[in-house]
Amino acid sequence: MADDYGLSPDKDSRLIEAPHVPHTLPSPARPRDFPIALIGAGNISEFHLRAYRREGYHVVAIADRNLAKAEARRDEFFPNASATTDHLALLRRDDIAIVDLTPHPADRAPLIREALAAGKHVLSQKPLADSLAEARELAALATQNGLHLAVNQNGRWAPHFLYLRRALAAGLVGEVRSVDFQLQWDQTWIAGNESFEQIHHLVLGDFAIHWFDMTTCFMGEARPERIYASLRKFSGQSYRPPALAAVIIDYPEAQVRMAFNAHTTAGEEDTTTIVGSAGTLRARGHGLNEQSRIDLFLGDQHAVAPLQGSWFADGFAGTMGELICALEENREPEHHAANNLRSLALCFAALKSADTGKPVLPEP
Repeated sequence: MADDYGLSPDKDSRLIEAPHVPHTLPSPARPRDFPIALIGAGNISEFHLRAYRREGYHVVAIADRNLAKAEARRDEFFPNASATTDHLALLRRDDIAIVDLTPHPADRAPLIREALAAGKHVLSQKPLADSLAEARELAALATQNGLHLAVNQNGRWAPHFLYLRRALAAGLVGEVRSVDFQLQWDQTWIAGNESFEQIHHLVLGDFAIHWFDMTTCFMGEARPERIYASLRKFSGQSYRPPALAAVIIDYPEAQVRMAFNAHTTAGEEDTTTIVGSAGTLRARGHGLNEQSRIDLFLGDQHAVAPLQGSWFADGFAGTMGELICALEENREPEHHAANNLRSLALCFAALKSADTGKPVLPEP
C-alpha cells in the first residue's frame, strides 16, 4: 500500500525505529536580555515577528519608511514596542542589542554598516549582499567591531533540513555521494510586485540561496570543482523573471543537483534526497512548508522519523534563537556572515553560469 506521498515501501526492507537524532531549535535562556529592533516592516516581517512572539523574544522597536506599516506590525505583534520612520534614532538607543534587517540587499547593506557602527549585533535577511566582495567586507567589518553579523538563512532551522543536517553530522549515512533537490512551488503571488518582478535571478538568487546554503551545510569541508546552471522562461508566465532553473554542482567525489519550477499552480512538491556511502535520507512534502517525515534507508532497514513544525514558523525562530544563544554563550553563531560566504560563492557562480551558458568554478 502506498503512503501519503504515493511511495510504496520497499518489500525487501525491514522497518525499524528511527535512530535518535537531536534536532531541537536553539532555546535562549534569557531572551529578554537582548532587546530586538526590526527595520523594514514589509511582507516578510510578518513571519519574523510571528516567530519572535511565539518564542518570547523581546522586540522593542519597529521602523519603516512608511509609518503606517511599522505601526500595523507593532499593533499586531508587539503592542508595547515603538514605531518610527527614523531608523538612525532607533540605532542610537542604548536599550537595543540586536537589529533585524529585512529590506532587499541594495537597501540593506548601508543599514548593516550603520547598525554595526552603532554597536548593534545584526541579523541580516538573505542573501547577505549583491556581491561576494561586499559580503566579505561586511563580515570583516563585524569582526573589526567585535560584533555578530548573522544571516537569516532560515532554511537551516526548517524541521526537515535541521534533521538532515544533524543526521549527516552524526555520520548516519556515511560520506555524501549525491544530493538531489527537486522543488515545484507556486510563486505567482509576486506578479505585479515590482520589487520582485525586477529581480531577473529571482529563482537562482533570491530564492535558491537557501539551497546553495544547504549544499554547503551538507557537503561539509568538500570544495566544489565546477557548477553549471541554466534558466528558462516560458510563454504564459504571470511574472517577468524566468521561473525554471536547474543546477549541477560537481565535487571531487559527489554531485549536487537542483531542479526548480517556481510556477507550479497545482501539485506543489518539495523533495530532498541525500545518498551516502552507508545509506539514504529522504524528505518529501506537499510544499515548502509541509515536511512531516524523514525516510531513512540503512542497508536493508527502513526507518521513518516524524517531524513537527514548519519552515516559516521554526526557521525564523531558529535564526534569531541561535544568535541570542551565541550572545548568551559568548561564541560565534553558526550562521555568522563569514560562514555564509561559501554559500554565496556557490550562488554567484550559478548566476554567472546561467548568464554565460558555461560551467564556472566558484570563488574560494
